[in-house]
Amino acid sequence: MEASYDPEQNPPLHAPLLDRSSPRTRRFAAIFACLVSLLLLLALIINQAQQPFEKVQPRGVAEGPLYHKGWYHLFYQYNPYSAIWGNITWGHAVSRDLIHWLYLPLAMVPDHWYDIKGVWTGSATILPDGQIIMLYTGETNESVQVQNLAYPANLSDPLLLHWLKYSGNPVMLPPPGVKPDDFRDPTTAWLGPDGTWRLTMGSKFDTTIGISLVYHTINFRDYELLDGVLHAVPGTGMWECVDFYPVAINGSVALDTSSLGPGIKHVLKASLDNTKVDHYAIGTYDPITDKWTPDNPEEDVGIGLKVDYGRYYASKTFFDQHKQRRVLWGWINETDTETADLKKGWASLQTIPRTVLYDNKTGTNLLQWPVEEVESLRLNSTMFKEVLVEPGSVVPLDIGTTTQLDILAEFEIEPLIPSTTNEIDDCGDGAVDRSTYGPFGLLVIADASLSELTPIYFRPLNASDGSLKTYFCTDETRSSKASDVFKQVYGGKVPVLDDENYNMRVLVDHSIVESFAQGGRTVISSRIYPTEAIYRAARLFLFNNATGVNVKATLKLWELNSAFIRPFPFESDSV
Repeated sequence: MEASYDPEQNPPLHAPLLDRSSPRTRRFAAIFACLVSLLLLLALIINQAQQPFEKVQPRGVAEGPLYHKGWYHLFYQYNPYSAIWGNITWGHAVSRDLIHWLYLPLAMVPDHWYDIKGVWTGSATILPDGQIIMLYTGETNESVQVQNLAYPANLSDPLLLHWLKYSGNPVMLPPPGVKPDDFRDPTTAWLGPDGTWRLTMGSKFDTTIGISLVYHTINFRDYELLDGVLHAVPGTGMWECVDFYPVAINGSVALDTSSLGPGIKHVLKASLDNTKVDHYAIGTYDPITDKWTPDNPEEDVGIGLKVDYGRYYASKTFFDQHKQRRVLWGWINETDTETADLKKGWASLQTIPRTVLYDNKTGTNLLQWPVEEVESLRLNSTMFKEVLVEPGSVVPLDIGTTTQLDILAEFEIEPLIPSTTNEIDDCGDGAVDRSTYGPFGLLVIADASLSELTPIYFRPLNASDGSLKTYFCTDETRSSKASDVFKQVYGGKVPVLDDENYNMRVLVDHSIVESFAQGGRTVISSRIYPTEAIYRAARLFLFNNATGVNVKATLKLWELNSAFIRPFPFESDSV
């Protein structure tokens, strides 16, 4: 049996590695994704038995993807007793491919004074010798947020079934000036040039200034809070589920969390507790001062780019050392009522995991894309080439079942009349809001009469300088006839370069739609609740509600299989 990290019985185990004077070594880091809430059984359309493919993700908010001995691990916040908030424990699931998941027994439960009110967000750091260090936020018996240390009981176990909590917990307490409930969500640690590990976590100052604290450690038992902060943005409020990682500016490779040097920028992401929106910015990290500076202060964390412009929160990445990629997880919560959640027996789910790269064409964006393994679910495919969609028209696409699809679509526009410059900005009031060049795109999860539909569309607008600025949008306002569901228009700007056509990829999964524009520069996740457009009644359409352009659409579509999520078959050799 491999020795597991025990800070009490084996204190010298990592001393040479973590000594400030030791030489810098190569290492792999994996992340216990920071997220916040609820529970999920498999995501099905409301009160329906058919299992969608996307609910491959385990039952609750993701708490720590990592790769160990042939298995991807995902821990998640979970209420084992109800489909509504409370009793937060860590569930556990494993997968060979990030798509087909197997449920394992609970990993950690709230059973000590320092986490008795909840085992909250955590992160894992994989040390150069393969040891796994887990730091997580616990809520004490006095409702104070503290940081705790845990580690696997047996590293030789590929399933990591058992976890030990350090008897010296908590290892970090709220510092002076930080309220007891404003201190949470430690990140994966990264190794600095001085041989000291660093991590950051979210908080706020003076009620409105979102901040990211920085701690140093050489042994993961003792921590030093640095003066100042990694970064702060006034007016953004409490930061939670902070994420911090490097990206290569050549845009072709992902980087281990500790990577430093030329050709590297750093992404700082925060989940804003006030708005429940995930924001990120790209900038420069100074490992000597432990300060981060955004490339564009006008698009700083919390006031600029969003990780996802839809129903999406508490995201977190991890570096997948197996395939040398950075993988992003995010949480889609419900927009119906708690009564409905209790009736169907589950609430909320994970998105399909996404890879993340720096967009070296724009130099201002990240690119998110579904992991390649989702293509293993593809079944039969259908092609449509240069389908003409005239202004004000809807074109049905006859492909059979449309409730589980992977869609690649490209659009060319042919202007018919000059555009005006006094058109409504952004996504307007939805797909019904017409302008010269848009909206145009797809109608997914629609019934034959179009009484229910979810438009996913581009909306190019003529700027005052004569150029086009484009918005990518999803309109949920007619997605369901249900009256107890929150429905709105989501979207944001997407760069479309001069040599590019408009293109999107859309994953449709009964009640979840994930949409990626221009290679993933702008992404929108939607949680919808159709009542008519279900099963064989669901249809797919092209639409063009512009007043002054013809649109030619070329598409390739695949029907998708189920991921067949189930408990781990301990008595079987088939896995």
